[in-house]
Amino acid sequence: MDPIAAAFEEQRSRLFGIAYRMLGSVMEAEDIVQEAWLRFQATAPSGEIQSTRAWLGAVVTRLCLDQMKSAASRRESYIGPWLPEPLHTEETPEAAAESADSLSMAFLVLLENLTPVERAVFLLREVFDYDYADIAQWIDKSEPACRQIFSRARRYISAHRPRFSAAPEEQAQIFSAFLSAVQLGDLDSLTVLLATDATAWSDGGGKASAATRPLHGADAIARFVMGIFRQAPAGFTYEVGPMNHAISLIARDPQGHVEVVIIPEISEGRIQALRFIRNPDKLRHV
Repeated sequence: MDPIAAAFEEQRSRLFGIAYRMLGSVMEAEDIVQEAWLRFQATAPSGEIQSTRAWLGAVVTRLCLDQMKSAASRRESYIGPWLPEPLHTEETPEAAAESADSLSMAFLVLLENLTPVERAVFLLREVFDYDYADIAQWIDKSEPACRQIFSRARRYISAHRPRFSAAPEEQAQIFSAFLSAVQLGDLDSLTVLLATDATAWSDGGGKASAATRPLHGADAIARFVMGIFRQAPAGFTYEVGPMNHAISLIARDPQGHVEVVIIPEISEGRIQALRFIRNPDKLRHV
């Protein structure tokens, strides 16, 4: 492989990880990484790049911040709840241990409450371990200011992040019971699996049928879930797969197109939240 291409490939996974966590979009993250490659390919032969890791980190960070400015206006006119695009994740113990927490749907949704700069500083420092000196240069802030931004963002995330998460074995057990209850049409069993104060969000973006407001409470959510499965046309198929390091349900129409991805949040022996991604624009890569 060409040395320039090889140097970039060593950083590709990290760059995608930054962009996806910043933007909550697989497709936009892939576009950012491609743009970074084009810029690296044009600049690297000059010998001006002293650190490939730092140079590419700077490019991706700045591209993401620019992208987030245009995304803000699109969010204002978005129909119904906005959820990140689901990401298929490897479920090897090494992969899960390295990135499960920072790729969970709950964590990505929580990041939406930070400003773009807060989000960048927090992720670059907490998840990707970049030096404050580098981060400060990339976002045009002083190093002390970056430390303050990070502390503020970290306090917010720590205060609002779910305190407990189920072990993989418990997740699998509860999710299996969830599927069984749905397939049998057992409303009572499904309701028991949900926390009494559970919440469900459905993201259709005005392009697919979805609830335009969050649903609260085990009874309302159980009836909503049962309604979705009862109304599904004949020929739909269902498969279980790891999305954002959570056991998730993927429903396909008879042509094989993904219609919905359902990602649960399980802790303390109950399903605390369900997130339904139905916007077809967010499912093309699944």
